[in-house]
Amino acid sequence: MASTHGADQKARVLVASNRGPVSYSVGDDGSLTARRGGGGLVSGLSAIGDDAGALWVCSALSDGDREAVRRGVGERGVRMLDVPADVHADAYNGIANSVLWFVHHMLYQTPLEPVFDAEFRRQWASYEAYNRAFAEALAEEAADGAVVIVQDYHLTLVPGMLRELRPDLRIGHFSHTPWAPPEYFRMLPDDIARQVLTGMLGADRLGFLTQRWADAFTACCEQFAGGLGETRIGVHGLGADADFLRERSHRADVGERMAALREQIGAGRKTIVRVDRTELSKNIVRGLLAYRQLLEDHPEWRERVVHVAFAYPSRQDLAVYRDYTAEVQRVADEINAAYGTDGWTPVVLHVEDDFARSLAAYRLADVALVNPIRDGMNLVAKEVPVVSDEGCALVLSREAGAFEELGEDAVAVNPYDVIGTAAALHEALSMPAGERNDRAKRLAAAATALPPAKWFLEQLEALRA
Repeated sequence: MASTHGADQKARVLVASNRGPVSYSVGDDGSLTARRGGGGLVSGLSAIGDDAGALWVCSALSDGDREAVRRGVGERGVRMLDVPADVHADAYNGIANSVLWFVHHMLYQTPLEPVFDAEFRRQWASYEAYNRAFAEALAEEAADGAVVIVQDYHLTLVPGMLRELRPDLRIGHFSHTPWAPPEYFRMLPDDIARQVLTGMLGADRLGFLTQRWADAFTACCEQFAGGLGETRIGVHGLGADADFLRERSHRADVGERMAALREQIGAGRKTIVRVDRTELSKNIVRGLLAYRQLLEDHPEWRERVVHVAFAYPSRQDLAVYRDYTAEVQRVADEINAAYGTDGWTPVVLHVEDDFARSLAAYRLADVALVNPIRDGMNLVAKEVPVVSDEGCALVLSREAGAFEELGEDAVAVNPYDVIGTAAALHEALSMPAGERNDRAKRLAAAATALPPAKWFLEQLEALRA
């Protein structure tokens, strides 16, 4: 599909990501409806202005997207690639989400997985083809000396492929996940590990969310790729968008959800809030077990606290995610059956995604529980302190990227230690109001130090320098 910003006018700033800023659905009458997405990249690109000659290259993800590409329908500044559905499924689910994501989050059950067999090699060929489609589109669309910023583990091979096609470009790549340390990264077949690293090292500059992930990448390069070469490394800790969050959280729909939640919680009770996708790294089950341990160890909290847990289904096309979502539901039901009374439901669990209700929970939070096994950043940890009405205490896993910036004012936990997490919840619930407020102010300031637009512009400037 031709890009929609004029054939003669090449782009000077390009972003490449699996998911784009727009998606399409086909109506019963065959009409196409476009839906705009949000997020850090969207606000980052809009911050550079319409006249900057920016182009977003992304993949068609749905039948509606593919139909839009076939009909030549598109938005200005977006080029959507019609990667065949089976190739995309292999690259995205087979490799990106089932191999690279698992390696970087160190989540394999190693007695049984991974298995790098002929099927893996077949899917890897799709991952290469998918990355090549991006590299070729970027090469075609970029003006001389343009700046290209490639996003995430879906597209690790793009920088190297693009460098071969267009040596004149300034190429950056940003990783939104952790990076595995060498002893875990070496689980990948040697040739694949090298290919991922040399693909990344095709970039002039690589960005990571924390110094810890940047150091892990550097260590992998030293062990498996002979060092970093000419590539520079930068750390950009993506922050929360305070202006957007504060404005959005005071709209009428959020007020309605707050009233409904207050009804479910009951008057005068404290709230422990968590909002997550049901990703395996988010550690929702151990969070529930820690809450049960709190009720066991500190019976004085029974009927005085409610755990508001939002676990929004993620990647339900993968069986392991469906099983995990079911386990979250089962443990929540078990706690309610064991401890609940006529007037008190200990766990209020919601599984349907509802952004307004998430913001309502943020505003009501006395304690935010963010206990991932491993997380690139975890923006929820940054968002709740910004939005909470009374200033909340934050119980935060030391394995979240956000811990690097927020750890001093949070109550730290080892995500595997359920008894330790229960003790941290008790400490957070018991924190004097003054201390809680002071900590929340410092948390909010640290959380918003690098809002999305600034985060994107900082990388752009560094690449141009």
